[in-house]
Amino acid sequence: TGCGEGLAAEWEGAEPLVGLERGEGEGLEMDKSNIMLVGPTGSGKTLLARTLARLVDVPFTIADATSLTQAGYVGEDVESVLHKLYVASGQNVEATQLGIVYLDEVDKVARKADAIAMTRDVSGEGVQQALLKMLEGSVVNVPEKGGRKNPRGEYVAIDTSNILFICGGAFSGMQAVVEERMRTKVTHIGFQAEVKGGAAEAAPAKDTPKGVAGTPPVLVEDLIAYGFLPEFVGRFPVTTQLHELTEAQMVEVMSRPRNALLKQYSALFAADQVQLHVTQGALHAIARRARQSATGARGLRSIVEAVLLDSMFELPGWRTAGVHHAVLTAATVEQGASLDLWPVAARGKGE
Repeated sequence: TGCGEGLAAEWEGAEPLVGLERGEGEGLEMDKSNIMLVGPTGSGKTLLARTLARLVDVPFTIADATSLTQAGYVGEDVESVLHKLYVASGQNVEATQLGIVYLDEVDKVARKADAIAMTRDVSGEGVQQALLKMLEGSVVNVPEKGGRKNPRGEYVAIDTSNILFICGGAFSGMQAVVEERMRTKVTHIGFQAEVKGGAAEAAPAKDTPKGVAGTPPVLVEDLIAYGFLPEFVGRFPVTTQLHELTEAQMVEVMSRPRNALLKQYSALFAADQVQLHVTQGALHAIARRARQSATGARGLRSIVEAVLLDSMFELPGWRTAGVHHAVLTAATVEQGASLDLWPVAARGKGE
């Protein structure tokens, strides 16, 4: 406090400083900051939340927003999200109240622009309204055994004030919403009027900050225009973007982590006493195909599965033929060529 008063006395800026000192004995409660993750499929949103929960050692659960409906309709109530966290914590209420909930596919509960006004949007706007108090922090009565609320059932009171909610989704079509915001809305008449249309219309404003990889950031007004209630968006102070994985990052995903995809296939080959080797060219060829499919890291497994399908069928025969090494090259990925088998003397027997 003394340092703050000294700085205020010596401050020479044009704007005065605001006093933030607390009174003696004045308590302070820290509020949580819920997070909204916007990113394409396979960019690591769920893995990011799961890793965070493991590092801080708190209960963690993943809930699917597509199965949630407003109370009284077919589907799961929003309280089922807290019940999953309650089970993940070993039915410990104190641990549950400090956990992390990752709500996946949250973009699917956005209000549909083409929805008929006379019908009730129970799986979209209705879910947003039901989640409001839970996200902000309140005491929620959760059925102890899960399922629908039953007046005769037993409930567990869970305070959500310190439960961190992380929502993630692909938000398909968000880019069009951002581009619409960045267009100039004011029209003029005369010789100095800005002509709309073509490349000039789609160009982003010069004063708009750029995100990673040169893409414009998603703002609160973009989420509202996408179909979210302003009060729902306001309960997520942190909005961040995950961008599509680059080719180099996909190569890392396939080979570096502890449970890397190619390490799993190497273990499958090792079960038949054949050691699998992969060239750098093959790694980059797989990564390029995954980027073209626009499925992110999830598309890597389907590509590797298709490339190695025939080889894994013939794998038991290679072992009996004396093959000890199999090399996956770029030609196998791009042209469908067979794996290079070693020793060479055993190659003909294996084929």
